[in-house]
Amino acid sequence: MSQREQQDRFQALLERHRDIVFKAAGMYCRHAEDRRDLAQEISIQLWKAFPRYDESRSFSTWMYRIALNVAISYARREGRRERHSVPLDESVTEPADQSAPASETDERVRVLHRFIGRLDELNRALLLLYLEERSHRDIAEILGISETNVATKINRLKQRMRDDFTGRTTWSSTT
Repeated sequence: MSQREQQDRFQALLERHRDIVFKAAGMYCRHAEDRRDLAQEISIQLWKAFPRYDESRSFSTWMYRIALNVAISYARREGRRERHSVPLDESVTEPADQSAPASETDERVRVLHRFIGRLDELNRALLLLYLEERSHRDIAEILGISETNVATKINRLKQRMRDDFTGRTTWSSTT
């Protein structure tokens, strides 16, 4: 395949699965400018790795693995400067009219974002993939852990979410 054909194929695949890049960037960056920078870095790393892509495997699984690895590395680098958290649109984090009560849905969204913001990088990636309805097998392949470990971690996350949403416990993000 010529360089031009490879570029065209990569661009078509990237365009078809571009949401993966934005989801990964969105999970690990708080500010829009940082999300754009991370999305660009993910795209660059995908292009660099593309010659090694095994076409017998799912492109989206391969892409998630690279995107999340780049995002996690970015978050760890940035975490040294400031605590990273889930990006929130200001209209979601703060009601437009501070004197008006927030709706129950807005409050649930804020609780969910706070929950996600406290997760470590691996659990954040795991939750993203779970919410994307990826199979345990895909999640295991993307994250480089066993399917059994995926199932265990998902169950623990679900329990922590239940506990957090009902206000029963406070927990560490490392479990």
